[in-house]
Amino acid sequence: MIYLDYNATTPLHPKVIQAMLPYLETHFANPSSPHRWGKKAKEGLEKARSQVAQFIEAREEEVVFTSGGTEGNNHVLLGTTILSGKKKGHIITSSIEHPSILAPLAFLEEQGFHVTYLPVDHYGIVDIEVLKKSIRKSTLLVSIMAANNEVGTLQPLREIREITQKKGVLFHTDGAQWMGKLPFSVKEIGVDFLTFAGHKMYGPKGVGVIYIRKGIKLPPLLKGASHEKGRRGGTENLPAIVGLGKAASLAKQSIKKNMRDLQKKRDFLETLLLKDFPEATVHGHRENRLPNTLSIAFPGVLAMELMEIVQNQVAFSAGAACHGKGSGKISHVLKAMKVPKTLAKSTVRLSTGQFTSIEETEKGAQKILRALRKILKSRKK
Repeated sequence: MIYLDYNATTPLHPKVIQAMLPYLETHFANPSSPHRWGKKAKEGLEKARSQVAQFIEAREEEVVFTSGGTEGNNHVLLGTTILSGKKKGHIITSSIEHPSILAPLAFLEEQGFHVTYLPVDHYGIVDIEVLKKSIRKSTLLVSIMAANNEVGTLQPLREIREITQKKGVLFHTDGAQWMGKLPFSVKEIGVDFLTFAGHKMYGPKGVGVIYIRKGIKLPPLLKGASHEKGRRGGTENLPAIVGLGKAASLAKQSIKKNMRDLQKKRDFLETLLLKDFPEATVHGHRENRLPNTLSIAFPGVLAMELMEIVQNQVAFSAGAACHGKGSGKISHVLKAMKVPKTLAKSTVRLSTGQFTSIEETEKGAQKILRALRKILKSRKK
């Protein structure tokens, strides 16, 4: 089985597992406990916080641990609105965001808040001019993802930040797909909030981060005891947090090499598929995209049909095209990019990772191409 679904989740890095084990076996105490074992657990918690802070070039006190990207996104969106006592206001986002952004925004609309969904071009890049025109006196937050999970397109974060800064509006970015694949500095980009998850960067599932810029007050989403300095109630998931810290440290050490390796494998995969299937269409920006992501449509072949044939040979996602077999629903991302419906239904997302070899990449391409030929041959009968 060849795994080409790293945008869905990544395997744990062996060094992450090694770092986590002592906190599953020996250092199991509650980090809030005052005794020696509790202090040892607290050391692990704060070391991980320091590792994450160094990874994104933030202050340690600006890092808050969560259960993952969904919690982080909900925390930012609800924390800057109803949890802050506001009963109305305006939020700006894009039309291609992850459901963990779109769902809480739909909830806020039900509560009386106004949301502007920025259009994107055929590459999936937000329209900066529309953003400028959309900001009002009542605008509380601009939330734009750093990199799209389906097509890999990167957003112009620095340009967006310049606009929000001039207007005095808070800026949040969902960095789930960006982190670990490309360098990210909160100092350079200047976001007010950054959210991401451990399992997208060779860390464990069930843990994530909110970066909250110093000086900004964000009320807790989860109310309880004074964990995370009162910013997130609930005993910290210490083994997972330690794992995330190690994953962040590893990513920081090798980010440039990983970028080159990921792009080399992705480009090789793309070349092989386009050589044998020249009618295929690649979605997203060809340069300004994640180094590992290939969103590609094979005209005349349904994505789910292709997946069924190779499901025990190659793992990849058809989530970039449909939301469930036979649903007939087209990805909201591809729809926003104005991809024709028939082409959208033929789209798959292939994503390489650190542990994907060139040999596996070639074998994966061959298996996909054989399945495509089989499907098209059956059409002629």
